[in-house]
Amino acid sequence: MASFAEQIDQALAALDEQQTRMAAVAKELEAATATVTTKDRLVTAKVGAQGQVVSLTFHSTAYRDMAPAQLGRVLTDVLNEARAEIGERVAASMSQFSGLGEALAGSMTGGAGLDDLLEPLRSMRPGHAEEAEAEKRRRNRQEEFRG
Repeated sequence: MASFAEQIDQALAALDEQQTRMAAVAKELEAATATVTTKDRLVTAKVGAQGQVVSLTFHSTAYRDMAPAQLGRVLTDVLNEARAEIGERVAASMSQFSGLGEALAGSMTGGAGLDDLLEPLRSMRPGHAEEAEAEKRRRNRQEEFRG
């Protein structure tokens, strides 16, 4: 088993690697856009990674003959579709970092939970046995209540 210093070094190296990857993904997402065109090719919406409208391009003058409510629906639909598309791409990019904190904590504790590591110290504290018994009774009462 690796020494504590080696575990810390490994965890710091893993953290540095993750920070480098996060910076690269953040830079990539800064420039990311999603572009959606309506089926009738009336308008194209382009949005950025934060859902901001980058551009709206009308491909014809047909919008001039539309009722305001109809044009509003078309614009709302195309913008929402573009935002949903970029949102999915952002979520997919960020999903590679899920569980990072747990992985780093596990690498530093050898896979054991922090409570497990601290239990020997807690058991030395005066009154620990009584507190543990009271906690056990409290949990049992909660379980009985839940049925």
